[in-house]
Amino acid sequence: MTQTPIPTTVVGSYPQPDWLIDRAMLKAHIVPRTRLKAVWRVPEQFLEQAQDDATLLAIRDMERADIDIISDGEMRRESYSNRFATALDGVDIENPGTVKTTRGIDTPVPRVVGRIRRKGPVEIRDLKFLRRNTDRRVKITLPGPFTMAQQAQNDFYRDRDEMVMDFAMALNEEAHELQAAGADVIQLDDPWLRTDPAAAKRIAVKAIDRALQGLSVTTAVHLCFGYAAVVNTKPTGYSFLPELAGSAARQISIEAAQPKLDLGILSELSAKTIILGVIDLADPAVETPERVAARLRAALEYVPPERLIAAPDCGMKYLPRDIAFGKLMALSEGAKILRQELA
Repeated sequence: MTQTPIPTTVVGSYPQPDWLIDRAMLKAHIVPRTRLKAVWRVPEQFLEQAQDDATLLAIRDMERADIDIISDGEMRRESYSNRFATALDGVDIENPGTVKTTRGIDTPVPRVVGRIRRKGPVEIRDLKFLRRNTDRRVKITLPGPFTMAQQAQNDFYRDRDEMVMDFAMALNEEAHELQAAGADVIQLDDPWLRTDPAAAKRIAVKAIDRALQGLSVTTAVHLCFGYAAVVNTKPTGYSFLPELAGSAARQISIEAAQPKLDLGILSELSAKTIILGVIDLADPAVETPERVAARLRAALEYVPPERLIAAPDCGMKYLPRDIAFGKLMALSEGAKILRQELA
């Protein structure tokens, strides 16, 4: 996949314009798991057109920053997970359940009342729109099966692992259509793998492999400790990460800059390409390219350059747009510094 050493990419989301969403409302609801239609500033009959326009802005920003593998910025989503999770059969979104966040806060979530099944395309139009409007390699993201199960109230399955696998099967159907529509990279966002390591060790890799079964395009799994706008203090290591060495995903995307991750863990993922987070989204200051290059350089002790991709720590959704763009520029320029050194 990598045509240049140390290509750059994004994790997925990019700041939505203020004319599209009420950012104060979005932040007040932390990361919505159920639908939050009130966040959209544009009337329903014009919303899709407005989201298309916002997507074009995100694409052009990523192109101007010279990012190698871009996304659609997730302009149509209220969160990284709720759009797909609430589009499935078996989910009651009108009468939500609750789960506790990692900080012990009750939050509304989809309530599973029947067998999870995919009703039809969810992100296919998003991918086609992205593919049609850029000549760069493109990435599309889906919420991971373990995370969707953790973010749901189970009122149907006796065996919770069966629910995880049904989410995985729904994802696999969507992923195959995304592949057919022209995706270069399909990424599963599964940050909740770290919230219940025992359950993750039991079922997560099996579910990831089922979600990615039969795909020939590049596949990735993203793990993080939560959006920087929500989580200020982060551990320096993952409770679930080396286990992904045995998964079907070709790439593992991890947050490393803000938590100052001990990069020695990368040696346990020796067969995988690492999408390394080198942009700290908690710091409003834009990194210098030299700082980005230094973070990438540190990873080369454990990962050869042909298996290293530069990225922000996480999605950039909660950043001001000017800061997000500045950080993408620093990401691109920092990777170029290292490429020149390697050449």
